[in-house]
Amino acid sequence: MEKQYCKVGSVTPIAAKPNVITLLEYQYQNFVDKASKMEYSNTKLREFFEQKAQKIQKSLEGLV
Repeated sequence: MEKQYCKVGSVTPIAAKPNVITLLEYQYQNFVDKASKMEYSNTKLREFFEQKAQKIQKSLEGLV
């Protein structure tokens, strides 16, 4: 029996992808849109989306 290597749980750095800036910009805009749609309802979820957008924005600033 030969050894098999499983990739479950393996992580590929996002910076290794060729269109990383485009992907991050799309994700950032997506989270900002979701947060703005929840302006008057479910404040915890809105805060979560805003925090995700802020983290992505910091990553973008580091790449640009």
